[in-house]
Amino acid sequence: MPSAAPVLSLESVSKSFGALKVTDGVTLSVDEGATLGILGPNGAGKTTLFNLISGDLRADGGRVLFDGSDITALKPHQRCRAGIGRSYQVPQPFGHLTVFENLVAAACFGAQQDERQAWATARDVLEQTGLMPQANRPAGSLTLLDRKRLELARALATRPRVLLLDEIAGGLTEHEANELVGELRRIKAQGVTMIWIEHVVHALLAIADRLFVINFGRKLAEGEPRAVMDDPEVRRVYMGLEA
Repeated sequence: MPSAAPVLSLESVSKSFGALKVTDGVTLSVDEGATLGILGPNGAGKTTLFNLISGDLRADGGRVLFDGSDITALKPHQRCRAGIGRSYQVPQPFGHLTVFENLVAAACFGAQQDERQAWATARDVLEQTGLMPQANRPAGSLTLLDRKRLELARALATRPRVLLLDEIAGGLTEHEANELVGELRRIKAQGVTMIWIEHVVHALLAIADRLFVINFGRKLAEGEPRAVMDDPEVRRVYMGLEA
């Protein structure tokens, strides 16, 4: 069971692009070992929220806390090395490198491992994610499912305590999404904290301990997954359903 101590917290975090406030005073936390699902309509500010956590964007206001320390001013590579790994909605491998080489690079530069450690990590992650048969293929030649697996694998190779997943099930068939859910369950069982943005709701509900719904950059709802999905305002805003 997750502990009571938040490993990651956002305190009144805001971000604007010109006159557009994309993230408006968002406060949230996730406990060690828990999985927080993030939902919201397109343009709600979900990926911006991830970018503020990973350091790809700098917050205009508020604080980001990791393991009790203020990391608001840290750069992305510093946050990664501290233990925050992430995937991207559109996979971003080094297409000219093999799958194995992609994982070695992630372990070397994300987890600061030496060559021997990085090779061992890459082998472990290949086994864990089912990518061993693709190890020597150029990353740019993979199918969508395997590119998604590689995106997850690269994040895992940084040895994260907190794993940010940005619509990793998007574009997958139902069977492929179910395979992904099985893999994420195994990762969760290892104690990795996850924050997952996803539109494939049935996949998210299979993993998440809590849901956080965002709309126009603000929190709309938060709590136990089924209760949140039954919330009339969530149903209206996110699913276009009237109660």
